[in-house]
Amino acid sequence: MSHALPPAFTDILVVQAHPDDAEHGMAGTVARWTREGRRVHYLLCTSGDKGSADPHARPSDVARQREAEQREAGRRLGLASVQFLGRPDGELEVSLAFRAEVTAVIRAVRPQLVATFDPWRPYQLHPDHRAVGQVTLDAVIAARDPLYYPEQRRDGLEAYRVREVWLWSTDQPDVWIDITDTLELKLHALQAHVSQLGDWTARAERIRERARAVGSRYGVAYAEEFKRLVLLG
Repeated sequence: MSHALPPAFTDILVVQAHPDDAEHGMAGTVARWTREGRRVHYLLCTSGDKGSADPHARPSDVARQREAEQREAGRRLGLASVQFLGRPDGELEVSLAFRAEVTAVIRAVRPQLVATFDPWRPYQLHPDHRAVGQVTLDAVIAARDPLYYPEQRRDGLEAYRVREVWLWSTDQPDVWIDITDTLELKLHALQAHVSQLGDWTARAERIRERARAVGSRYGVAYAEEFKRLVLLG
């Protein structure tokens, strides 16, 4: 079903592995939410330091460029904040330490909705995407209970209950968002990732075609779809 967020959903946290992940996955939806006046925050678990085809590139230089590209994409989308955990690209694993970092951000931002990868999608090849999806879901649970990571309370980060989680790149969608009016802004944000563009004309057409195919299922020109998890209690 098409889903409009209630006015009380003022803050949204999007957790991703690398710069440009969310632009591909849900930037049309992000642009719609920011136009509605909602504060959308990005958390990037790496800075994409392995994201270069140049074998002589220095990972630290790649990371600096990709962080700058992500901040520019965020500016184009009207994001409220962009932050990086700085974990090594390609080395993300499900762990208690990683969960604690994401939990701390959830408790600091206090979003009503968290969005991330679907870690259960069959044949999801990228290990970073699987790990981020799983750790984010684990952190949503940890964030709500004060006895998890009590040291965070000493830093002023109180327990916080997220109300919904939306998963993108899912094979079991149950909500969709019409991005007909924001598809071009999605593409504009993606163009900020200069180091990753390759053949932009072909890439832009693939993105349009994917959004068109999703939209055709719901009777709109372009759409993005998600698995929606409502947290009860």
